[in-house]
Amino acid sequence: MKLLPLLGLLVGPAAAAPLPGLVSSEFIYQSAPFPSCHASTLAETSGGLAAAWFGGSDEGEPDVAIYLSRQEAGTWTAPREVANGIQPDGTRLPCWNPVLFQVPRGPLLLFYKVGPTPQTWWGLRRSSSDAGHTWSEPLRLPSGQLGPIKNKPVLLPDGSLLCPSSSETPTRPSQWRIHFEHTSDLGQTWTSTGPLNDGLAFSAIQPSILFTGGEHLLALGRTRQGKIFQIGSPDLGKTWGPLTATPLPNPSSGTDAVTLRDGRHLLIYNHSATSRSPLNLAVSRDGQSWQAALLLEDAPGEFSYPAIIQTADGRVHVTYTWKRQRVKHAVIDPAQLAPRAFADGAWPP
Repeated sequence: MKLLPLLGLLVGPAAAAPLPGLVSSEFIYQSAPFPSCHASTLAETSGGLAAAWFGGSDEGEPDVAIYLSRQEAGTWTAPREVANGIQPDGTRLPCWNPVLFQVPRGPLLLFYKVGPTPQTWWGLRRSSSDAGHTWSEPLRLPSGQLGPIKNKPVLLPDGSLLCPSSSETPTRPSQWRIHFEHTSDLGQTWTSTGPLNDGLAFSAIQPSILFTGGEHLLALGRTRQGKIFQIGSPDLGKTWGPLTATPLPNPSSGTDAVTLRDGRHLLIYNHSATSRSPLNLAVSRDGQSWQAALLLEDAPGEFSYPAIIQTADGRVHVTYTWKRQRVKHAVIDPAQLAPRAFADGAWPP
């Protein structure tokens, strides 16, 4: 029987059966030229999967750069630096939160941030016409535009990109506010909604976007209030309604979500109000009522900042931070998921 890495262990004949829907789970790399990593992102390119993250001595240190691996013939390439924070005067600043997006019949885009802190960083963009092998020179986004802050943009029917974004003020405590940015030319020019919450009733950042029918969108994300937030748009992101709490817990940690081609929605997140373990997958048919779908990690430690996409073959791919030491990649068959109801808000046994 083939051994399957699951929940950080090797699952063999004597262990429990694999969870329904989980196809495989693996580390993207075993060793790297950096001790710490975080904030992974992934995209399906013409050459296969590409994943990126920031890595260095520790989050926020000047040596933190953006690294990328490509999956070739089922094997991930060694991490390679594709962006750093070296400034024209030779000083170096940390990089943060890369976001990959493959434009259909177009380039692979890489958005990322550079700056001393999340309160003072700025957005940049690079592009690749060869599935991540080579990259254009960095382009700094216009003043006031940050690009997608953690999670992937979505492609609108007119071919433009709607980017989920947010800001953190330098005041103490920092006010976390979400907004959405729109670009019709792959990041050359931008418009923005401006902040959609005051950062007081809800301190909210890092939205992800779902398509819930017609021109209706739903965004979900991180808060300091112990719950995942939600906010809806009736017109493909031109206007947005009020920001409210969902029943799902959140320990002030990043989430991500995707609308599947069959119309269901998947949300990957930590089902806890206090801890970045466990790491969970929930499923919904309407974006409002969620069911437990898959437990990816539940050991002590940090399993966080996930990214999720669906590829052309229908499979779902997830990457996430594994104890700040490595990046893990899981493959899920959404047709095999066996959703269960939550038990009074708790993850079902």
